[in-house]
Amino acid sequence: MSTKDGKGIKILAAIGLIITTIIWGSAFVVMKNSVDIISPTYLLALRFTIAAIALILVFWRKVMRINKSDLFCGGLLGVFLFVSYFFQTYGLKYTTASKNAFITTLYVILVPFLHWFFNHKKPKRNNIIAACIAVVGLALLSLEGDLSINLGDLLTLICGFFYAVHIVFIDRYTTDHDPITMTVLQMVVAAALSWIIAPLLEGPFDGGVIDNTMMIGLLYLGIFSTMIGFLLQNVGQKYLTPNTSSILLSFESVFGLIFSVIFLGDPLTVRLMAGCVFMFAAVILSEYRKKTVS
Repeated sequence: MSTKDGKGIKILAAIGLIITTIIWGSAFVVMKNSVDIISPTYLLALRFTIAAIALILVFWRKVMRINKSDLFCGGLLGVFLFVSYFFQTYGLKYTTASKNAFITTLYVILVPFLHWFFNHKKPKRNNIIAACIAVVGLALLSLEGDLSINLGDLLTLICGFFYAVHIVFIDRYTTDHDPITMTVLQMVVAAALSWIIAPLLEGPFDGGVIDNTMMIGLLYLGIFSTMIGFLLQNVGQKYLTPNTSSILLSFESVFGLIFSVIFLGDPLTVRLMAGCVFMFAAVILSEYRKKTVS
């Protein structure tokens, strides 16, 4: 029996992914405030660097046992992660936040097919239907106003594609590699790429903009949103299918809505409540297994 057959472990893994989406949903306000002061790629560099340093300090024994195979697999995951975040960040410059959020989370419909293409695991009918239901829910939660296509939308679509690839390859690599080691290497590579690209696009870094309040925000993004969030994702995905994981991770939109209602006073409309219902229905359907008579 494989580890993915343990119902208790799968429940804990699903809870871990839900906690991740709660953290990511709550981090939206912090990210929005930070990006107004620090340019996008430098913000990515700082959050990935903080996460990488913290992970190395906590898991230094695992770091000392990293081998060439770990380096390749974790490094490739780090490239996928950086590319997805990079295009999402720059996509946001040219499109609305609502369209950026929706297009990014279209990975829920891409993951089953990419999982089939790369890992040769054909999606079940309920996985495809669940992904379509999730897209409807995400549209109700995210989309508003102008629905035309612009440069920002295309950049964000690239982000969604690479994030889908990232999810699929996490499933592939955590089968034979330690998910914690994969997380450490992802953060190191994503941080390094950010520091290399940032000066080319945004000039020299102005450290003077980081005051005490900004440092608290950066630590939250680095430790909670990045280190803990991706650690829970990588460990959780070891015990869940990429199809289920992608739908659970898209709950970031649901919790982003909840936090905006609680802390920002945004109105809770019938459309938004319907979107939440669709999202919960998608999760239930994605894990539906038809009982067989013995």
